Amino acid sequence: MDARGDRAELATRYRAVRDGTEALARMLSAEDQQLQSMPDASPTKWHRAHVTWFFEEFLLRPSGVPPVDERYRYLFNSYYDAVGPRHPRPRRGILSRPNATEVEAYRRAIDGRMLELLQSVDDARLAELRPLLELGLAHEEQHQELILTDIVHAFSDSPLLPAVRQASARPALPSAEALPLRFLEHAGGVCEVGAGAGAGFHFDNEGPRHRVFLEPYALASRAITVGEVIAFIRAGGYLSPALWLSEGWDWVRARGREAPAYFRLDGGHAVVFGVDGEREALDAEPAAHLSYFEADALARFLGGRLPTEHEWEHAAARIDPRDGNFRESGAFAPRPVSTESSTLQLFGDVWEWTSSAHAPYPGFSPRAGAVGEYNGKFMVSQLVLRGGSCLSPLGHLRSTYRNFWPPGTFFQMSGARVARSLAG
Repeated sequence: MDARGDRAELATRYRAVRDGTEALARMLSAEDQQLQSMPDASPTKWHRAHVTWFFEEFLLRPSGVPPVDERYRYLFNSYYDAVGPRHPRPRRGILSRPNATEVEAYRRAIDGRMLELLQSVDDARLAELRPLLELGLAHEEQHQELILTDIVHAFSDSPLLPAVRQASARPALPSAEALPLRFLEHAGGVCEVGAGAGAGFHFDNEGPRHRVFLEPYALASRAITVGEVIAFIRAGGYLSPALWLSEGWDWVRARGREAPAYFRLDGGHAVVFGVDGEREALDAEPAAHLSYFEADALARFLGGRLPTEHEWEHAAARIDPRDGNFRESGAFAPRPVSTESSTLQLFGDVWEWTSSAHAPYPGFSPRAGAVGEYNGKFMVSQLVLRGGSCLSPLGHLRSTYRNFWPPGTFFQMSGARVARSLAG
């Protein structure tokens, strides 16, 4: 592609990602966008401003473009200590100003400056900016999913249990019988994992590519289902300490957990809460909003364990991520599968917890400057999840992608898959 075509492609991609964020925001009122229901979540309005600040801070400022409002550098910095002080995360919900209309104006102003920058710089400067632009777009796509998970948590605390999406926009979920839990065997051996130098855009924590040795293992052909969670509850799973890690058992007792988040039994069925408010869940659909502790206990209940992230990546390496159920499907919920031809749902539907700590790969080195804080500083007390969810944007995921959250996290669209060790 020549330089002109490259600029056009980048501008088109930029507009598409930015428009995607605004499409989500349009489902919410200005009052909705102000809500912050817990310190781990952020208001929609803040998400919209923060991803905009990212482009201003890391692409426009270094290019000599003056800021829209110098105060925004303090308000919308998330965790970049190298940039300077920032407004405390747990208090983002008190920022009634700038209001939603002013945040929209901020986004428009930065969009205009970004598109002008992409057209005005020379080819050498464009080549320097491209990695940061791609990082900024991937960063915004991450926040698009957070907009949905954060507002669902806020709405779950409302007595009205409101839906994010209008009922007329909800597609019907396909009905299916739950497939039996089937395990596919993998020989293991010496394998290469991680993103290599020629792999295209990837986050720094996905590389370098390196060799690992995998003992023979088997991986379930589908994710853990709602029906299996119901069986776990009825069998006294939340009352059986033998199924839980010690910290997980403490977590369950401290919170009085009797079921996963946004999940309740109503007669013989499960009722779950999500983007479309409360709905009756299908037994065959993947279970969502599991903490790591719950995922681990469920895997043990089902006669296995959680896979390591390298086992997961090895199994997923030849599967096309675009075949998964992502946000663009319009479901906004996990969908049951009706065929049993291969390993299913590795991409989309629910993020899958692994047993692996979010640690640096051999040879890992963060990027220079403040953007080096993006992933490396979080390589402690976090577990890796793989595969994306029904709220992730299509095209955002790949087999090497490493998401990570603390083990007690439940408000993300997180599920699990069972693995087993095989005799060598």
